Amino acid sequence: MQSSYFSTFTLTILLAIGLGFFLRAASKDRTTVVNISSPLPPLYVLKGLSTWLEERGWRGEGGDVDRRILKFNGTVSSSPALAVFLSVLCGLGGACLGLVVCQLYPDLSWWPLILAGLGPCAGLFYRARSSRQESFEMRLISSFNDTETLLRIRAHRDELIAIDVELSKSLKLDSDNSLTSSPI
Repeated sequence: MQSSYFSTFTLTILLAIGLGFFLRAASKDRTTVVNISSPLPPLYVLKGLSTWLEERGWRGEGGDVDRRILKFNGTVSSSPALAVFLSVLCGLGGACLGLVVCQLYPDLSWWPLILAGLGPCAGLFYRARSSRQESFEMRLISSFNDTETLLRIRAHRDELIAIDVELSKSLKLDSDNSLTSSPI
């Protein structure tokens, strides 16, 4: 009977490790650099992208005219539903671990069940790590006088995918498809 408790204890520890990796992945920075081209003039494309970004809540930070860079900043907030879900998941996992420890070491009485109190820590950790300032940088590689546009954009992967989905037809944007094919 004792061996089944040890195997359950091992599986519970592995689940806790999985939760830790999930928390780390949920709050990971996913900034990506991609080259985008368009047959349209640079001023038209830059104006279209700037307007679209401001409509999505990004604030223009100016840029560097000599290096042909435009910068935008925005605040990314965490998902309250995911924070609650992670808290519940961690609380249940802590309770399960506490029950297994109670069975393995009966001398500890009910004290291992306090591990269920770790639940809110997961939600707080997620909220603290995933709420942050993000930046969006566009660098014009082609000249202002060119008839076509070549941009290098450094931004969060989700914003680049949104540009690909929402603006690729109207601004005739073309990339190397690395956005939709890259792993999450």
